[in-house]
Amino acid sequence: MSKHESHKAVPMDGRAAFTTSKFSEGKRVELDEVLAALIVEQLVTPDAAKNIRLGKGLSRAEMHPLILIANAKLPDPREPGRHLSLETLTEWLAHKAGLPYLRIDPTKIDIARVGEVVAPSYATRYRILPVEVGAESLTMATSEPFDTRWLPDLERLLRRKITRVVANPLDVNRFLMEFAGISRSVRKAKDGGETVDGRGMPNFEQLVELGKSGEIGSDDSHVVRIVDWLLQYAYEQRASDIHLEPRREMSAVRFRIDGVLHKVYELPTPVMVAAVSRIKILGRMDIAERRRPQDGRIKTRSPGGREVEMRISTMPTAFGEKVVMRIFDPDVVVKNFAELGFNARDEAQWRDMIERPHGIVLVTGPTGSGKTTTLYSTLKHLATPEINVCTIEDPIEMIAPAFNQMQVQQSIDLTFAAGVRTLLRQDPDIIMVGEIRDLETAEMAVQAALTGHLVLSTLHTNDSPSAVTRLLDLGVPHYLIQSTVNGIVAQRLARTLCPRCKTPVAVDPGAWQALTRGFEQPLPEHARTAKGCDDCRHTGYYGRTAVYEMLTMSPKLRREIRADIDLPAFSESCLRDGLRPLRVAGAELIARGQTTVKEVVSVLPTID
Repeated sequence: MSKHESHKAVPMDGRAAFTTSKFSEGKRVELDEVLAALIVEQLVTPDAAKNIRLGKGLSRAEMHPLILIANAKLPDPREPGRHLSLETLTEWLAHKAGLPYLRIDPTKIDIARVGEVVAPSYATRYRILPVEVGAESLTMATSEPFDTRWLPDLERLLRRKITRVVANPLDVNRFLMEFAGISRSVRKAKDGGETVDGRGMPNFEQLVELGKSGEIGSDDSHVVRIVDWLLQYAYEQRASDIHLEPRREMSAVRFRIDGVLHKVYELPTPVMVAAVSRIKILGRMDIAERRRPQDGRIKTRSPGGREVEMRISTMPTAFGEKVVMRIFDPDVVVKNFAELGFNARDEAQWRDMIERPHGIVLVTGPTGSGKTTTLYSTLKHLATPEINVCTIEDPIEMIAPAFNQMQVQQSIDLTFAAGVRTLLRQDPDIIMVGEIRDLETAEMAVQAALTGHLVLSTLHTNDSPSAVTRLLDLGVPHYLIQSTVNGIVAQRLARTLCPRCKTPVAVDPGAWQALTRGFEQPLPEHARTAKGCDDCRHTGYYGRTAVYEMLTMSPKLRREIRADIDLPAFSESCLRDGLRPLRVAGAELIARGQTTVKEVVSVLPTID
């Protein structure tokens, strides 16, 4: 670490007060020192610095200087239009201290281990946070890079070489409290053998208020706090799914973020069992039944007041019940057509399918391909005061006030087919069937379409032409498919490149030719590749977008649907009729610089 001369604070009467940019060793960073250094480097004007200094009140005496400066929202002279953010200032301070800068990614931290390294009170005093624990080394994040009073004592006590990095002071404080709190709750839940009793079943829609309890503490409801933290944590990290996976001794918690699973925590298996019971209670499930799979749902409210739906699925395993919770954020699930990823051509085709007075529209794709998002967004568009929209789902994935939603309940023989039969007596205009799984459901969907209703549903097929053969395999007569199906949409979700760090790249001609075989698609001029930065967790990707394959049933294609249909020949006919396959739609995303060839190839069906 480089040596820094001590700086003597000068009264702040005017501009001349800021005369040096040196920092004091062995002490906390002082506001005067930071402002002086920023003025020397022409990042802050003397007038702005004076205003910040004069505005410092007693209530802010313990606030970190970088936070005070960031709160002023001063313009960054190096990047017009942007402010001197807390992250920018932290990176600057790390450079001044000669230490690496770290933007803390909590999903990369072994919370269980770091929570036991240093006492929370000691860490709070020195503003330090363990972020990586090895057998002989320890990485410590700090917001006070010049204060090293704790370093020799901890190295001697822990018998590890400590490497220091500089991190955002807000993150250091926040994650210190969270990690310490959750570790304490897990420990006390384990020591106390706490379990969750299933007596007193809640209402159908249990509302969980997140972030209301403040700091996670060691009170009597340790398991409740653990579950509360997990749900809140998943929401903050943009997770689409939460996986709770029981093992013999330590059970894993994993989040799926942008389609990729990240291990975020380990719980002792007895605590995991109690947490699963708590989740099952919230989801109105039978906690006494652990031998068979169950489904449920939870509605939560985030600290910001937004309501979020969660679909729960349990599965018995060798060491207990595995739980997967799928998160449906209304702001993410319900989008307009442009936000869904439709280009002008796709939107025109889609509107042509769904704005007809009757018929069947099918959305196909594997689990997790965004079918629910497409259907809910479409129904939201169609649901006007003049239209009666009814759904039958298994389970109801998100409550929508504009729809009349019914949930499948196998225990009382309320199946998809029985539900559609009921809905037909409810004077519907539009019916959404969660999934066509069997002949009976398919027949009811066809019957609804024939009697003047628009039916939207999903199938699990690789592409849009194979949905026709899937209906034939279920036993639907070919002439009914001819007369009822308006169109079929196949879709996938591809990760999009991080807007902050994506860089230009030349596309490999061989890979491009393999992807676009049979279609005239020139090599893209504006292709981009994933570089990786703090914003995207160094993956190069941030968020996902849908890739669509739109098959509109033209009179010519309808005539080709026969009982003995040849799928390859039918697929070729679809291509000649104007079908743009998934790989071509993916190629267009690459050409626009939104994703990469590698990502598109990884999510699309195998190209023969």
